[in-house]
Order: sequence, then structure tokens, then C-alpha cells
Amino acid sequence: MDIQTTLHWLYIGLMVGGALLFWSWSRDPKGVPQYEYSIAMMIPIWSALAYLAMAMGQGKTEVAGQVTHYARYVDWVVTTPLLLLSLAFTAMYYVPKEQRDTTLLASLAGADVVMIVCGLLADLSESSTARLTWFLCGVGAFFAVIYLIWGPLRRIATESSPELAAGYNKLVLFLSVLWVCYPTIWALGPSGTGLLSQTLETALFVAVPFLSKVGFSILDLQFLRGLDQRRTVLA
Repeated sequence: MDIQTTLHWLYIGLMVGGALLFWSWSRDPKGVPQYEYSIAMMIPIWSALAYLAMAMGQGKTEVAGQVTHYARYVDWVVTTPLLLLSLAFTAMYYVPKEQRDTTLLASLAGADVVMIVCGLLADLSESSTARLTWFLCGVGAFFAVIYLIWGPLRRIATESSPELAAGYNKLVLFLSVLWVCYPTIWALGPSGTGLLSQTLETALFVAVPFLSKVGFSILDLQFLRGLDQRRTVLA
């Protein structure tokens, strides 16, 4: 078993562990709606399945002499919208369900899907011009996502309560920093400039997704669980 395959199996184990942790928390929700736990569990489960394909030698193809792991995009096109949905639900935690801005949620998910699809098309492009064009389109969609989570969503959290705003600001900063790593790793890796080896890129695409998926969900759920506990004590 080579080191890349080992890293993929390690990632699968971490994702399964994360899903089990969120399931155990859901048995004692502490006032947090069950859909929050369902989303948190679905993210690592889906991601583990995508990496399982890579661990078994599937989900990849060779383009222009470089290996493209399209299974990663199958992972990201589902898990990243779910992560954004979790972040949005946190920002709208005190907003009644029927009053939540569905247009904002749809715009957020749509921009994210465009970002992932553009990244896949860049990875599948044989010419450097097409690769750069699709990459820049994906970066444009990424900036749209950044605007939505730092603009409208942050405003909703701020208008809800100071405590919710403080927690949201920490979560959005944590997720934003990690998400900047994705295009950076892509640009420096074999699909981009080639400054990073395939093995190092694989290691980074294990560490960063773990932090942005399981790590983010741990912070998000812990914040919400503590938020509801404090509200109960005050009441």
C-alpha cells in the first residue's frame, strides 16, 4: 500500500469517527434541532465514500500527463454546500423557519456548486489556457461565496444577538481561512504550477478537508449546544 492510499484510508477513518461523534451528540441534542446533527453527519459520511473510491484506486483519470482525482469533486459538490448550509442555519438560528431567506440560501449553494464545477473543468482541461480560464471562473464564484457569508449572512447574525454574532464571526473566519487553502493547494499542486508533489497535495487534501468538515462541525455544534444551554439557564 503506497503512502497516498494510506492517507486516503486515514481520512476515511477520521470521517467515520466524526460522523459517530455527531451521532452520539444527537442522542442528547441540548436544544439544538436534529437537522443540524443530520447535516453534520451527512458531510463526513459522503466525504468518506468519495475517499473510499480513491483508496480503492477509483475516481481518478489522467489528463495531460497529470492524475485528476475527480472523486474529490464528487465529494466537494455535496459537502461544501452542506457546510455553507450549516453556517447559514447558524446565522439564522433565531430566525423562524418560515422567515428564513431562501433566496440567499439558494444563491449561496448555487455559487458554491459553480465554484466546484469550474474547478473540475479546470482539472480536466488539457490546454493551459482552458485550465486557467476555468480556474479563474471558479475563483470568481469563490469570491461570491465569500461575499455572501461575510455580508448578508453576517448581518443576519449581527442583528439577531451579540452572542450569536460573536460565535458566527469565529466560525466564518475559521471556514474562510480553510477554504482559501483549497484553490491555493490546487494552484501549487500538480494540476497547477506543480510546485507541490502528488503525495504532498494528497496529504494537504486530507488535513484541510478534515478540519473544514469535521473540525468546523465540531465548533459549530459545540457553539450551538452551549448557546442553548445558556439560554435555558437564563430562562
